[in-house]
Amino acid sequence: MDYKKLNLKVGLEIHRQINSHKLFCKCPSILSDGNPDLIVKRKLRAVESEMGEKDRAAIFEMLKDKKGVYEFFNESACLIELDEEPILGINEEALKAVLTVAKMLNCEIFEEIIMMRKQVLDYSNTTGFQRTGLVARNGYVKVNGNKIRIESICIEEDSARKIKINEKEAIYRLDRLGIPLIEITTSPDMNDAEEVKEVASYLGMILKSTGKFKSGLGTIRQDINISIKNGKRVEIKGVQDLRNIPKIIENEIERQLKEKANEEVRVVNSELKTDFLRPMPGAARMYVETDIDEINTSSLLNEVKIPRLIKDEVDNLVKKGLSENIAREIVNKGIDLDNYKLDSKLVADVLIEKPKEIRKRFKIDVKEENLEKVLDLLKNKKINRDVITDVLIDMENDKFEISNYKKIDNKLIENEVRNLMKNNLSVKAMMGILMGKYKGKISGKELMEIIKKYEK
Repeated sequence: MDYKKLNLKVGLEIHRQINSHKLFCKCPSILSDGNPDLIVKRKLRAVESEMGEKDRAAIFEMLKDKKGVYEFFNESACLIELDEEPILGINEEALKAVLTVAKMLNCEIFEEIIMMRKQVLDYSNTTGFQRTGLVARNGYVKVNGNKIRIESICIEEDSARKIKINEKEAIYRLDRLGIPLIEITTSPDMNDAEEVKEVASYLGMILKSTGKFKSGLGTIRQDINISIKNGKRVEIKGVQDLRNIPKIIENEIERQLKEKANEEVRVVNSELKTDFLRPMPGAARMYVETDIDEINTSSLLNEVKIPRLIKDEVDNLVKKGLSENIAREIVNKGIDLDNYKLDSKLVADVLIEKPKEIRKRFKIDVKEENLEKVLDLLKNKKINRDVITDVLIDMENDKFEISNYKKIDNKLIENEVRNLMKNNLSVKAMMGILMGKYKGKISGKELMEIIKKYEK
């Protein structure tokens, strides 16, 4: 596609759960299974803003005339999630995580945060609104040399977890309701589908670098705002896998070229195309949250420390000789190679490559504790690196005996080499004989060095 000719403009909204307890209560941020302790049914309605207006998106949802059904678990929710008790003060741990990201994205941070209520009448909130606070604005990030403006960064509460929707009822579980979220909104500065994927990936890397955000299915959501020449802005929700972003954008462009685009919210379907969800909400959906005072950020900002980027850590490992893929795995797993006092490549081979090799060749999943045991044996020079695979397999089969791998005295090997040389054997022949006899007790490298020593 000729994106320039199409005048493609794309902006992103990144939502990611913060790894802490809920935003306005002390409930843990966990998901519950089984039979609920309580079921509550509600009917929601649109309310007027302070200007006396009703939001069109809220009216659209209300006219569906559905009933909300909420599954409540004592372990993951309380009266606050049921909207039967006022909220507590804001979760400062979650707010510091958002402030950290705001600093990393070069934003102007507000000294005071005013929490707002944003009407949401699809029954994903028992209150009929989502609490959200504008933390920072006017930042930027550079990706592949391009400056992408950050319009705003908000802290907000996640919605309830959708279980089932039909014509009469919307069934939700309250375990996810109230989990703290960061929302990062970019300007529509991206003009290429692949660039959108790269920016989303880079922002995800920044969030992960803090160590303060959750990962995995359901913890991350990306919305795409897209427009083309002579068109309207369309917001696309439900983007989970970053790899699908270019295809989703291309499919949406094709749709807009075939039919008139309205300013609306659409959702991604299984074919990576979009379906109508609701009208685009307006300003009338926002009003002030009255159950919490303004939040001062000054003292919290003094506690914020900027972490090192994962990208920089990966680059540092690559300089030490690791491949980029292995370096990325090491960083993602939070492994500190320096703790092992061994060659970095050797540690990476044991922790990353050997488990893969053994799983593929022998259908065996290596336990983490056995990997640590092998590294300890290597550190204390009780085994050599040539037998790592054999040692791990023996450990998994409960057959490991150190005597089978105890390193042989080099003097004994030297005597063997001298005797074999009397028979005018080739180096290859001597290697074959001695490796067969002392397999696991001396490395091929060490044996070759001994042979060469006496070959002269």
